[in-house]
Amino acid sequence: MTDDALERIAAALERIAPAPLAAPDFDAAEAYVWHVDPDRLHPVAQVNRVDLGLLLGIDRARDTLLANTVQFARGLSANNALLWGARGMGKSSLVKAICAQVRVQGHDLKLVELQREDLGSVARLLNLLRGSDKRFVLFCDDLSFSHDDQHYKSLKAVLDGGIEGRPENVLFYATSNRRHLMPRDMIENERSSAISPGEAVEEKVSLSDRFGLWLGFHPCSQDEYLAMIRGYCVVHGVTIDDDTLRAEAIEWQATRGARSGRVAWQYFTDLAGRQGVAL
Repeated sequence: MTDDALERIAAALERIAPAPLAAPDFDAAEAYVWHVDPDRLHPVAQVNRVDLGLLLGIDRARDTLLANTVQFARGLSANNALLWGARGMGKSSLVKAICAQVRVQGHDLKLVELQREDLGSVARLLNLLRGSDKRFVLFCDDLSFSHDDQHYKSLKAVLDGGIEGRPENVLFYATSNRRHLMPRDMIENERSSAISPGEAVEEKVSLSDRFGLWLGFHPCSQDEYLAMIRGYCVVHGVTIDDDTLRAEAIEWQATRGARSGRVAWQYFTDLAGRQGVAL
């Protein structure tokens, strides 16, 4: 066999089994996004977030998650957390805001975002983070699973860690509109068609049981909705009298058919634009 042929074979083997991913510079940024094909951690120069003080109507969840995150950042024991419930009530915003608040308190905490579609690569990501002296919150937004989705099995490796155990410097936070991460009809179908219905259901719902913290988010009241908008106005210097704000904001949420923190921000974005205020 010629040297040229040997070189081509060696190159093909390297493509099939690439070299281990080098550890990134974790001092380069406060947040990273995990990508695959090829595996890499992309630093985020500016995290898209709101100030913790602007997240109203979720006081209990805020205080509980902040205390848990501070414990973790200090090197103490802490629980993985599932933030579930009403859409648009600040679940993902709370995770990002709390990580920023913990950094303000002097803890070098890093936020790593993982897409649900990339859960199959989580073992590789954990091995990369395990070798660092930093502490990481691994964050998966809008986590849920469909009938034929097997990614939930990969998630168990994050929550329980398998034989190696979850790295002590990694904590997992997820948001979902579903309390058990799976559609109710999926669980019910398992109950009706499985040979051992109880065991089939247990396998599905046991995933959410692996989160030590369940934080529920519920639709906000009208007063909370208006308070959110007024808070945005104060922070960004937008002036509007109370009667006008109330009338416009209520009309806005009526046309959307919903009332939430997201709808409040969308109205405020329109209001700021009409007044010539750049956000």
